[in-house]
Amino acid sequence: MKRFPVIGVLCVGAILGLSACSDDSSPAEEASQAAADLCTDLNALKADNAKLKALNPANATKDQVKDAYEAVQKDWEGVKENAAQLKDAERAAVQSAAEDLKKSYQDLPGDTTGKDARTQLQPQIESLDQAATAAATGLRC
Repeated sequence: MKRFPVIGVLCVGAILGLSACSDDSSPAEEASQAAADLCTDLNALKADNAKLKALNPANATKDQVKDAYEAVQKDWEGVKENAAQLKDAERAAVQSAAEDLKKSYQDLPGDTTGKDARTQLQPQIESLDQAATAAATGLRC
């Protein structure tokens, strides 16, 4: 519960920092902005991966799995753009998990049902969730 006020203060600080942006930003301000952007991207990645994880294998359609997968990949692209702020080990873990999910999705046969796709992607979804959570925790997102 103590983390919520801290997160709120950090978000407000990031918003205020964005509103005060100018062309004369210092490296520290740029680093803070990159960290805030990365936190935003990691939170989006975690949220969209949670949506993918929440799909019920018993009734998920292939289109639902595809849409959720594509949202995760879009978020991963955002994370990669700001990945310089990640510690090397955390970056490598998120990268590996996201690429494993991508490869596993791409390896699904064309006639795979939504139920089977969701079930087969479960280990990669879990791995990405854990890696993104660890990276976000390290950044205090």
